Amino acid sequence: MMSKETLFALSLFPYLGFLWFISRSKLMPRLALYGFYGTLVFVGVTIPAGIYAKLHYQESLANVDWLHGGAEVFLTLSNILVVLGFWQAVKQLKSVNSEQ
Repeated sequence: MMSKETLFALSLFPYLGFLWFISRSKLMPRLALYGFYGTLVFVGVTIPAGIYAKLHYQESLANVDWLHGGAEVFLTLSNILVVLGFWQAVKQLKSVNSEQ
């Protein structure tokens, strides 16, 4: 059986592939792309926060509210950017279609 840490590490490769492909797409809204890249920031913050929680509190990150909440802020911001990016794209498409 594969550990959750190993599975987490392996899951980064398909996500990096996803980012590579959408970065080359001319159809991907820029703001949404930044949001998807922001997920990597979330991962980058979560890993050291989890290590700190384990070393300093002998707890998992999920059990140290102030660290967990702080890390989740980055995921929330990433999600907001993705939603705003696609919202702008839909709004722009509607505007273009209504002019035709």
